[in-house]
Amino acid sequence: MPPSPIYTQQPWTETYSEIIDVRSPSEYAEDRIPGAINLPVLDDTERAEVGTIYKQINPFKARKIGAALVAKNISQHLQQHFADKGKDYRPLVYCWRGGQRSNSMAAVLAQIGWRVTVLEGGYKTYRAYVRQQLEQLPTQFTYKVLCGFTGSGKTLILRRLQQRGIQVLDLEAIANHRGSLLGEEWQLQPTPQPSQKYFESLLLQQLHKFNRDRVVWIESESNKIGKIYLPLPLWQKMKQSQCIEIQLPIDSRVAFLLREYSYLETHSEFLKTKLAKLKSRYGKQKLNYWFQLIDARKGEDIVKELLLFHYDPTYSCSIQRDYANVEKSLFMSDVSDINIEHVLNKLLSLSED
Repeated sequence: MPPSPIYTQQPWTETYSEIIDVRSPSEYAEDRIPGAINLPVLDDTERAEVGTIYKQINPFKARKIGAALVAKNISQHLQQHFADKGKDYRPLVYCWRGGQRSNSMAAVLAQIGWRVTVLEGGYKTYRAYVRQQLEQLPTQFTYKVLCGFTGSGKTLILRRLQQRGIQVLDLEAIANHRGSLLGEEWQLQPTPQPSQKYFESLLLQQLHKFNRDRVVWIESESNKIGKIYLPLPLWQKMKQSQCIEIQLPIDSRVAFLLREYSYLETHSEFLKTKLAKLKSRYGKQKLNYWFQLIDARKGEDIVKELLLFHYDPTYSCSIQRDYANVEKSLFMSDVSDINIEHVLNKLLSLSED
């Protein structure tokens, strides 16, 4: 006799062959358990159609139509995704509340003979777990914060540290943003940030990988990276942590930023649109001057202007307010491999303290 589905409210304590999110593509896109695949039993259009019939016409009719659509979609998944799964396949299945959508998929898979686990309470159970964990887990680590003016190579240094096996919480990578007005990540064009909820899912996934007995290095971010807010417990712990400051001459910072943000020189209208948001702070005259530098393709001049009049004053205020506990300052003449290597050796010794 085929086994019945197993129900759990703590799926993170087990290992599964696959985690299957059977919600609609839009629900999946907003947030999901990291690593989950999307095999919707109702797509967005179908879900909206069934919901409308349920509310406006007749719940019984809606259930009949919904059942037919679910059966059709599960059949397609069986013929495609599940066709090559062996007898030892053990999936976890979840929907929004652990109701009809996940149970429909689980019942069919269990009848085939697979050991299927259903997340009781569905995504809502998972989301409550994420919120609870992010209230507690970030406070259980010792952080060292790398700070320095924009263009000091902080992110590059941290990622080199990570390559050396040091624990690094790369918030900008998780948020897909460099944490400033012009910080959007590019792949031929700006790439979107994750939703707030999915950022938190990815953050929790990363925190679970860390050893609590070892230092975690992190960059001196504000409480907001692009459109993403940091969890308050993490933000508060960061502000209480010891800081290491990277110092670099402004001309070297300009050269580094021109290399890192090369797309801004080739997308002048995008740059102007971003800088237009600063008009209320710096006035029309200053904004027009910046636009003239952009039109004249004076990359070094515009970057230096933005550092002196926008980024550096903003950083000075934030560092005094949020990251005053500077333990040590390390100077680099430029962001070269030899200087990065020297700084890395210093930071590695501090990681062992």
